[in-house]
Amino acid sequence: MREIINPWVDMQGYNCFGCSPANPKGMRMHFYEEDENDIEGDILSVWHPTSDHQSWINTLHGGIQATLLDEVCGWVVFKKLRTSGVTAKMEIRYRQAVSTINGPLLLKARLKSNNHRVAVVQGEIWSKSKPESEFQICAIAECTYFTFNEDKAKEMGFVSASLSQQDYTLQQVIERTDYKPIGVVK
Repeated sequence: MREIINPWVDMQGYNCFGCSPANPKGMRMHFYEEDENDIEGDILSVWHPTSDHQSWINTLHGGIQATLLDEVCGWVVFKKLRTSGVTAKMEIRYRQAVSTINGPLLLKARLKSNNHRVAVVQGEIWSKSKPESEFQICAIAECTYFTFNEDKAKEMGFVSASLSQQDYTLQQVIERTDYKPIGVVK
């Protein structure tokens, strides 16, 4: 898989809470694509929660989960549909608690449908119940986006979403330390 190059990094005023690498209070998420030729293929992200993101002790806040899901689903619109848009509706099913102490979270999203200017994307949060256990699904979201036509997308600053030249395995993405939120020390 390859990392999606964030097209807004050098844009004046860009400070997205979800994906701006320069936002000191943000999530600083990065995204990867397994197969750029498969419109229905997954967009992935790995994110490291901390105690700053909890609701109950060692439990990830549901609002943070919603933000993670909205962001990874939004990147499906950017990369797979090659445009931008806005979230119109989001439905989340929280299946089990998400730990803030058992390692990184795996986020996955894929296009379910695209009809005219309405795209439906499914996103998932995968977590571990113990650091040594396997990832299991903890939350599922269905996000509906109003997508922009080419002119509106350009007006909003969307140019393209190209890929890096470096190939990564999922394990390599999980082990990368430069993508952890500010304040996380390895």
